[in-house]
Amino acid sequence: MNPTNFAKYLTDFFTNYLSGRKNASKNTILAYRDTFKLLLKYSQDVRGISIEHISMDTLSAELITDFLNWLESERKCSISTRNQRLASIHSFFRFVQGEEPSGIYHFQKVISIPVKKSEKPVVGHLSPEAVKLILQQPNKYSAKGRRDLTLLSVLYDTGARVQELIDIKICDVFLESPEVIVLTGKGNKVRRVPLMKNTVALLQSYLIENDLSKQWKNQYPLFVNNQHNKLTKEGIAYILNKYVTMAKPLSRSIPEHVSPHMFRHSKAMHLLQAGVNLIYIRDFLGHVDIKTTEVYARADTEMKRKAIENVYPDIIDNNIPDWSKDKELLSWLAELK
Repeated sequence: MNPTNFAKYLTDFFTNYLSGRKNASKNTILAYRDTFKLLLKYSQDVRGISIEHISMDTLSAELITDFLNWLESERKCSISTRNQRLASIHSFFRFVQGEEPSGIYHFQKVISIPVKKSEKPVVGHLSPEAVKLILQQPNKYSAKGRRDLTLLSVLYDTGARVQELIDIKICDVFLESPEVIVLTGKGNKVRRVPLMKNTVALLQSYLIENDLSKQWKNQYPLFVNNQHNKLTKEGIAYILNKYVTMAKPLSRSIPEHVSPHMFRHSKAMHLLQAGVNLIYIRDFLGHVDIKTTEVYARADTEMKRKAIENVYPDIIDNNIPDWSKDKELLSWLAELK
């Protein structure tokens, strides 16, 4: 049978547009791939449309909207995830409308599907004391404990995204002045992040202990699992959760759930509270737009407001008389012309 126009355009989108013209990162391409895997699953399992019969005409605005609702209701995806899936679909349809102008009206109906508004989440972060307590839990007398301590210290000290931490290679670590780690972020953007002296000391010991200083090992991952493969996001979350569980009984300041990304938020908040300029924090975190970084400033302002409310008594009395019950005042107002 002949391939449908959807099959043709989807293949071109992944093989030529994303990796070629857009130079999208591997992680971006994987996120787009997951979106279309789910869309195909929905079309086949819920709508009863076999994959080989899906065409661009099949993918109407109504079907896409129902798919997004299905993600929320059946797969329990968050609004943020729903909007990310929609962004992938929008990108695909913008690509197709340039390839097939005759269907532009149909394509733009899909492109016009709006993102779903949601409440802006509070920036979850840890206090410096909580981070310190978690980092005190790994067993420094075992090789795995020392690996975990070094890993979590680098995660916090660099403010790295989890995938950035996973992708660090030996050649990305520079421990001679100035001591930095090179991180490859979204869109393959590279940034150099300074390291504090304690993290430098941990990394120096870690590289020597694991015999990773040799030139021919430059392309090796910095952190590996028991099979000597790169760690996964799930693996790093498991490592962190292990020590969070150990630290919880020791302090009430540690929240119920601590994710690896919370270490990134914590580093940003601690830099801000130390008086570091927001522009520097933007560059440190690898944000493209300062507006993304401003979320930490807003969160810090709210924290200060609540702290002031808790410390100081109510000096200003907000219990004012109800003027609507003042008959003389009402009579005077009624006589005004």
